Amino acid sequence: MNNFTPIQKLEVFRRLADGNKVKVGILAQNKNAVYFQYDIEYLKASHNLSPFKLSFNGKLQEAIKLPHQGLQGVFADSLPDGWGLLLMDRIFRRHGVLPQQLTMMDRLAYIGDRGMGALEYAPISAYAPKRDNALINIYELGQEAQEIFEGQTNEVLTQLANAGSSGGARPKAQIYIHPDNLTQANTIYQEGLQPWLVKFTSQSLALGHEESLCEAAYLKMAHHAGIDVPEYQLITPPQDSNAIAWLALRRFDCTDKGRYHLHSLCGLLDADFRTPSLDYDDIIKASQVLCNSPAVGQTMFARAIFNLFSLNQDDHSKNWAFLMDDIGKWKPSPFYDITFSPNPHNEHSTAFMGYGNTPPLKAIQQMAKQANFGTWKQAQEVIQKIVNSIQEWHQISSAFNISLQTRNMIEKQLKDVWQQNKKLCV
Repeated sequence: MNNFTPIQKLEVFRRLADGNKVKVGILAQNKNAVYFQYDIEYLKASHNLSPFKLSFNGKLQEAIKLPHQGLQGVFADSLPDGWGLLLMDRIFRRHGVLPQQLTMMDRLAYIGDRGMGALEYAPISAYAPKRDNALINIYELGQEAQEIFEGQTNEVLTQLANAGSSGGARPKAQIYIHPDNLTQANTIYQEGLQPWLVKFTSQSLALGHEESLCEAAYLKMAHHAGIDVPEYQLITPPQDSNAIAWLALRRFDCTDKGRYHLHSLCGLLDADFRTPSLDYDDIIKASQVLCNSPAVGQTMFARAIFNLFSLNQDDHSKNWAFLMDDIGKWKPSPFYDITFSPNPHNEHSTAFMGYGNTPPLKAIQQMAKQANFGTWKQAQEVIQKIVNSIQEWHQISSAFNISLQTRNMIEKQLKDVWQQNKKLCV
């Protein structure tokens, strides 16, 4: 397939939570820009997909060049980054098409109906891997992902290409798993299978093959702090694998029959997640406006404080998202991609009232006021609950059989962060 012609027009559909599919509008491009236009019937019956950046009317809307490479942020959210783009590019190269030849519209056509969230695109690219109903083995998928990530092979299994449409740099797969047999799965929905995102590991990751164990421990600490986290479980790889455990997360954008519309903060605000560009004050304000709830700021405040005391410094704008249901009501997604991730410069990707680390008491008090706490004492109670949960690290990490070396290394740094920020506690 050598006669490559870039996609010029795509129909955009939305899979509703009840399973029905509705047409949202049209995406089209010329040499100057990408344009979107809402469908008239969608305007009559539904709700704006991106309230801050899209006008909810029938006019043609031009996408800005940055930061989403010429796409509107809400559609850029359908595309993977890092790992997913690596797999996509290799599939196109297999057909003699270089990544430089692709537009973002071509990439949306490749994703089709396989992206995170509720949006689907048609026609599906002729280069997209074909799917069937055959069950796949998660062990084979994980081994293939590890070999690709570590540069041991350039080949990509069709099954892995179909499953690799999620964001992030870490190797992973979007699959439907049999609840009674975690080794059997499919890349498309079948009755009896459940939608999960499985994160594989590699020695090349910062925490090596303990990456999944540490993230699971962080999810448990956040849950103990009263923070909403995705349902998760650990999958034990085969004995001949170097891996220790893979983390499976139940997809929160999926219902039993359909999908919720998912919108990242970077897409919502046109923020560049690759560089520090937002403040937690921005996140709190945006969530309060979008969700039409001043109190939702307290939810985001708690997550910000957890990131501060847990040294989750990879807290960029793509790791914050919102879900919209069929009646147009927005809410924050569960807290995801949380783990020990100190930055080389000891700076958070998202600032605390202008401070990349160790924010002064006055700054957090100001942030708490914006989050709609009645008193500073109420905010401190939330902070203390979070600090108490993080201080369970030794016990929780031991229960997950994280190595003593890793446990002690993380524990030392968590204690240092607590010392630096204990002025915030009760």
